[in-house]
Amino acid sequence: MARIGIIGSAGRMGQALQAAVTAAGHDLAGGIDKGGDVQALAAASEVLVDFSAPAALEHNLDAAIHAGIPVVIGTTGLEERHHWLVDAAAVSIPVLQTGNTSLGVTLLAHLVREAAQRLGEDWDIEIVETHHRMKVDAPSGTALLLGEAAARGRGVDLHEEAVRGRDGITGARKAGTIGFASLRGGSVAGDHSVHFLADNERLTFSHLAENRGIFARGAIRAAEWIIGRKPGRYAMGEVLDL
Repeated sequence: MARIGIIGSAGRMGQALQAAVTAAGHDLAGGIDKGGDVQALAAASEVLVDFSAPAALEHNLDAAIHAGIPVVIGTTGLEERHHWLVDAAAVSIPVLQTGNTSLGVTLLAHLVREAAQRLGEDWDIEIVETHHRMKVDAPSGTALLLGEAAARGRGVDLHEEAVRGRDGITGARKAGTIGFASLRGGSVAGDHSVHFLADNERLTFSHLAENRGIFARGAIRAAEWIIGRKPGRYAMGEVLDL
């Protein structure tokens, strides 16, 4: 049984996380949202789970470092400087950062990397994601996670090969690029498909999220796993021993 603190507890994901903590038989050390005392929460917890906002990340990491406890970060919309902050924090504490805590998506990313490595550039890669109308970032963190998996499989830099939001006369598709398309509407929790398209054949890997509970369960699984680990930066694949 672990004492788990939730950062971003007032949102829909935060509420799902609180329910998942109880369902897994752990103690909820507390939950905070914007303006809450993250230092006090960290002091009362064995591990923090952060699904808040990018702007709060530095403060949340500082609190975890001060308390000497690990943190699981599921916040999306992170920029390059946020990843620098995570790298710096991982020198002192265990940090698991991911664009998606679903165990199914974690396995999907592994399969995408394998396919990209084995199929080669003759197969075009397009990633399509759909989320609810209230989502503020695009492409989703999960889409970017899948794009990174594909890029690693090919041994390329996603920043150099990504193509987002085609519009107008774009010209023919450049070989080796990885395309992204984002759809928004309704109450969709999160649908992701990675299409591998070659001449005369197509291969599609898909994951459909029916509710936020799957992300909450995965996050709690990650929190259980990271307690007692050495300082360092970890990924969801390690939770499944991939």
